[in-house]
Amino acid sequence: MGEHDSVLRGIPLSISQVESITGINKPTLRYWEKNFTGYLAPNRSDGNQRHYNMEEVHKILQIKKLLKAEGYTIVGARKKLGLGD
Repeated sequence: MGEHDSVLRGIPLSISQVESITGINKPTLRYWEKNFTGYLAPNRSDGNQRHYNMEEVHKILQIKKLLKAEGYTIVGARKKLGLGD
């Protein structure tokens, strides 16, 4: 994905696009947004649609790594990211 970062850096991505890029489904992305408040916060359009940037995509991939690959719980992942409990 790194090679595409520079192309996508300034382009807002929809939740569907982020789902395709990260492999994380939309309900899970919404759930993570609620549980990782202060860390994961996509911009919102006037119509309240989520618009992600590449920084947010990288954060999602970090959360995915902590939860799926390393086996952290939500609470443990929050602590690992410095978000407290």
